[in-house]
Amino acid sequence: MHIISILLGVLFVLNLGFAALVIFLERKDAGATWAWLMVLLFIPLLGFVMYLVFGQNLSRRRLFDWDNIKKVGIEDLIEEQVSEIKSGIYPFRHEEIARHKDLIYMHLVNDDAVLTQDNAIHIFSDGKKKFDSLIEDIGRAKDHIHFQYYIFQKDELGKRIVKKLAQKAQEGVKVRLLYDEMGSRKTRKRFFRELIEAGGEVEVFFPSRIPYVNTRLNYRNHRKLVIIDGTLGYVGGFNVGDEYLGLNPKFGYWRDTHLRIEGSATLAMQTRFLLDWNHAARNKVGYEACYFPIVEPIGKAGVQVVSSGPDSEWEQIQEWIY
Repeated sequence: MHIISILLGVLFVLNLGFAALVIFLERKDAGATWAWLMVLLFIPLLGFVMYLVFGQNLSRRRLFDWDNIKKVGIEDLIEEQVSEIKSGIYPFRHEEIARHKDLIYMHLVNDDAVLTQDNAIHIFSDGKKKFDSLIEDIGRAKDHIHFQYYIFQKDELGKRIVKKLAQKAQEGVKVRLLYDEMGSRKTRKRFFRELIEAGGEVEVFFPSRIPYVNTRLNYRNHRKLVIIDGTLGYVGGFNVGDEYLGLNPKFGYWRDTHLRIEGSATLAMQTRFLLDWNHAARNKVGYEACYFPIVEPIGKAGVQVVSSGPDSEWEQIQEWIY
């Protein structure tokens, strides 16, 4: 009985310590904090393990150290826009855009989301048309292709894209591919061997240190970005997989939205990719003129690229209010 009492006492003290960590280091809302405290109360020790896997936010500073990574390519533009909008002299080209200047300013200050007004946009809602267009644009790449997806399946569409990227790498185009391990958990790095052997670089976002066990479930990268030669970009909801072409009977026809953007907005997309790449990759990429070329005006659409994720202090997209 004496030993059991000691063990129960140690368990009680440990649980108090874990609760203190949740309360003082966690940056969630009060409701989430109370919920996890109840888990700790009713499931001692195991509850804290569950918290580390499913709810932890206290290790954000260890997981992400991007404060010293510059917003490459757009620092001066950010400062200029902040100053001009704040002083009321920013040249909004359309009345509709100017009507939302407060929202634009908020995202510019909180997320470095630069506003561009010279873009041409094509909207896709069909996966086959989107990927046919993407693969065709990949074929026209001259300098570099930056490719990032949350889900990259090792199916026919995945093989088709890897083959095309490998072909461009063999031609001398710089190809970088980044995928999320959790979203692409059925895909192993050896699947990209053809691309790697052709000179392309492939990296994994937050890989597991222990096979099949990933303690950072809440820190996933859901972005789907492609930037080609710094002047053309794709962003949206379609991942890489046959199901997004409507070829999986389980899901049927897949309706989603994806954008093909030409114009200065691709520079902001480029910055976002490089930040993610530099976090995941051993070979960091700094500012290079080829990644941020002078983009000729091609349209009149206004675009502000707003991103949020495990590196964000605020949930810009989730809490977007019109």
